[in-house]
Amino acid sequence: MDTMTAVIIVLVIAAVIALVAAYMYTRQRSSNALHERFGSEYDQTLAETGQRSKAEARLKDRVARVERLDIRPLSREKREVYADRWNRVQGHFVDEPEEAVIEADSLIQEVMGARGYPIANFEQRAADISVDHPEVTSNYREAHGAYVRARQHQASTDELRAGFVAYRALFDELLEPAGTTETMGTRRPVHT
Repeated sequence: MDTMTAVIIVLVIAAVIALVAAYMYTRQRSSNALHERFGSEYDQTLAETGQRSKAEARLKDRVARVERLDIRPLSREKREVYADRWNRVQGHFVDEPEEAVIEADSLIQEVMGARGYPIANFEQRAADISVDHPEVTSNYREAHGAYVRARQHQASTDELRAGFVAYRALFDELLEPAGTTETMGTRRPVHT
């Protein structure tokens, strides 16, 4: 083998190694960005799928789906109306915790619909919410579990309390005006 052929082979090998390294670096950056964006929802999706590539594809599909939706902030007036309604629901918790959790679920769905999220089925709602509010998605799942048990009259007071608090965290997120952390004062403690 002459020197020129050896140099070409070395250059081709170096180019392949550089391309593989660039691909791996890009893929790792993408994985890190998704993990940072979705947090515990990334971990849950990975546990569900069992493969990083499947989990990441599912999360990217969620982002693409939500980007096609017309998600919009609520007007100040609607935020005030919903905050007042939430405070009334919260006031029912002491005497009627099951009813309050059921009302909270209904109000959450109404607010989600007003914001532009489709509300047809719970799993899709949770997936859609995870794109813009990943930090409260696990709360939403916990709250929905309490809602299901409340409808069957099988939830303990502690489960109802935890579910209600979890609904409140999502409610506060949904009521935030676009680009701010202002809320409508719904973060009052639940007394039971």
